[in-house]
Amino acid sequence: MEHLYLGVDVGGSKTHALVADENGMALGFGEAGPGNHETVGYDGLFSATNESVRLALSMANVEIARINGAGFGVSGYDWPSERQPTLDTIARLGLTCPLEAANDMMVGLLAGASQGWGIVVDAGTGDNCMGRDSQGYIAHMTGCGPAFGEFGGSNSLVMRAIQAISYEWGKRGPATYLTSDFVKLAGAKSVDDLLEGLALGYYRLSGEAAVHVFRVAEEGDTVARDAIAWAGKELGSMATGIIRQLEFEGKAVEVILIGSMFNGGPLLLEPFRQTVLAAASQARFIRLDVPPVVGGVLMGMEAAGLQALTLRETLIASTKSLLGKRGS
Repeated sequence: MEHLYLGVDVGGSKTHALVADENGMALGFGEAGPGNHETVGYDGLFSATNESVRLALSMANVEIARINGAGFGVSGYDWPSERQPTLDTIARLGLTCPLEAANDMMVGLLAGASQGWGIVVDAGTGDNCMGRDSQGYIAHMTGCGPAFGEFGGSNSLVMRAIQAISYEWGKRGPATYLTSDFVKLAGAKSVDDLLEGLALGYYRLSGEAAVHVFRVAEEGDTVARDAIAWAGKELGSMATGIIRQLEFEGKAVEVILIGSMFNGGPLLLEPFRQTVLAAASQARFIRLDVPPVVGGVLMGMEAAGLQALTLRETLIASTKSLLGKRGS
């Protein structure tokens, strides 16, 4: 009887599950809603995980008792004190096999790293960074964002843009077209009205406004360009911290890039790259183009003692094929 493996990628907006066999052939996929316990609680984590897993098992036409190893990447699982509640929640699924759970950044790393080790940097609405060395030792940032000095996602770029607008308004900084753009975007009457509205909460500008910062920058605005470069350097700073923690300085470490901010082009990527290369001159940069849940299956294979890395390319290809058929 063939051995089967389960991977789950629990995110803040959606949850994916994937079932594959011992040859790396993807057999079933399931999708559900958000599962980050910080926003939906541990019951919400269970609901999203359970729904996605049941859908994946149904597509693969197998029972959960057939799973021989499972790996879970769980958004919101950042600290040791969260491990037991996370494992207790996973136990409610009824798995009887070896399993492992980590922050969801780890499944992105395993999906993108050709050697099974390296650094992953996520820059979407928020930002985070994690790494693993060839011996399996893990290093990470707090994942707690600006309060802990971690910047680079779209929310923090918009924050930086608002600060620049405030600097212009207060005669502390140069003029920027971000001011007129954000006044219009918020529906404000003037810059005074914009800042008052942001301070009192009747205007709100989310990370979605980051696209406006990039547009203004592409039109030549120096302040907007500087804000994007700052975000790139901050992301690079987090990667540099992982490089130092895992002593990657002299190694050809793969740096896996995840998240919409990395679609911003050279204005962000070049400051990011230069910051990383200053710490690890042989670093190589890889834009993740496979579903992170692939890394969850690889984690499950590792938990069961399988040489997962040898199956990575087959698993990636078969997963893309399965999702392509599902989409059609």
